[in-house]
Amino acid sequence: MKDSVITAQRKRTELITLLVCFVIANVVNLCAIIAYGTRFVELVTQLGYVVIFSVALYICWTVLRLIYYGIRSVVRK
Repeated sequence: MKDSVITAQRKRTELITLLVCFVIANVVNLCAIIAYGTRFVELVTQLGYVVIFSVALYICWTVLRLIYYGIRSVVRK
């Protein structure tokens, strides 16, 4: 069985991608707070939902990348 190695660059890229998803989820939460006129303390109290939403965004982004690289490898052959 072939061992696979995840480089430090790949780890850094994935961590930055997850951080960007977290920031996007926080911005969506902030927009919802402003739109519905609720208190800004909801930025802290809804942090669990923000984390779940950011993980969901990260999974969607990963699936889109897998589809893109799959299609790209088929086209190259």
